[in-house]
Amino acid sequence: MTVERALRAAPPHGLLDSLRINLAQQFAAFSADLLLVDYGLTVLRPVEPVQAPTGLQPVAVGSGPAGRAFSTQQPYLFGGDGPTATAYLPVTVRGDRCGVLVVELPADRATPQSTEELAGVAEMLGHALRVADRHTDVYRRTRRSRPLSIPAEMQWDVLPGRGCTDEEFDLHAYWEPSYTSGGHVLDWSVTEEELTLVVANGTGPGTQSVLVSNLALNAIRNARRAGQDLVGQASLTDQALYGQHGGDRCLSALLMSFARATGEVRVVDAGSPTVWRTRGAVTERLHLERQLPLGMFEDTIYVTQRLRVLPGDRLVFVACDRAEPSAAGGDTAMDRTVSQMDRTVSHAIDGTRHLACAETPQAVVRALREPDGALPDDILVLCLDWHGGRTAEQRAGAGGVECAKRGKFVERDGTHGAT
Repeated sequence: MTVERALRAAPPHGLLDSLRINLAQQFAAFSADLLLVDYGLTVLRPVEPVQAPTGLQPVAVGSGPAGRAFSTQQPYLFGGDGPTATAYLPVTVRGDRCGVLVVELPADRATPQSTEELAGVAEMLGHALRVADRHTDVYRRTRRSRPLSIPAEMQWDVLPGRGCTDEEFDLHAYWEPSYTSGGHVLDWSVTEEELTLVVANGTGPGTQSVLVSNLALNAIRNARRAGQDLVGQASLTDQALYGQHGGDRCLSALLMSFARATGEVRVVDAGSPTVWRTRGAVTERLHLERQLPLGMFEDTIYVTQRLRVLPGDRLVFVACDRAEPSAAGGDTAMDRTVSQMDRTVSHAIDGTRHLACAETPQAVVRALREPDGALPDDILVLCLDWHGGRTAEQRAGAGGVECAKRGKFVERDGTHGAT
């Protein structure tokens, strides 16, 4: 039985048991274990029970071979001088990083070819985990370094994940606090023609905040899935929030639609999070025309704006509960505070321009939460790298080509690593 068939046939809680039998048959593997990243993206935690004879302890992200495989998203093969070698294989679903599969092999079976095949197995496992998560709590329990608050539980269940990649773009998000919740909203949808993206400020901690966010997110999805454009999505959400809360609870949101072939962007800015663009050596805030937040007044009329992204552009979205300058633009204390915030955000983004898209949001959040940072503790950062697009016909003609090719394996000091 192939690995894919074995994973499909396995019960949701028994994916690893089925995988271990299959890997023992096909690769003579001694053990196979799964490390899942926790909600805070700080540690890789083993799914119990562990099969490795020497056990498997939690590993900090970025440290050791497992942490390196997770951070670089490249498979690594270590050992080979003795009787065994160990493969560390990133488990990722369309750019959303889940963890690392650790497989111990006989040294004579530990080759670059077998490691590449095992990398494919890890990818299949990632997709199987997504399906299994609907039917078991085994993997969600593993991801918790500590208990989630009830609002955080509600928020994690409606958000789409932390990342998504395709030929034209990479997008990755990170938010703090991860184990409680500020009610931030994040969503995306990809079609053949466009990427639709929603980012919204949280409305504060607590269950009530998440209820507002969940209502807004489901209203946006309802309108989008009914075929409505950005204005229709904003209007329906505005009506839903106002109908429920009468203007007492509103949400500042940014709705964007990117044409995959051209980079043309349509925007509805409903009192939104800030957006920063790095183009070449210049990082600057994009000053969009702000409209009323969703749910503030009844029957608000929204309009779209247009801009364009170019290949190589990086957009960074910063969502937090922050004041904005006065409409008159006077030299008020609030204006000066916001100006300082903008300088802080710009400096944080500039300091991460050398990082990969997946690493940028967490690095920006970390910089903004330093003791002298100007932004609140509740913050969401999303990074979007735009690579440029092709037409639907061109993409269809390249259907057999993988978007992300794995690196070659080279031998170093008795080990095999990806370059």
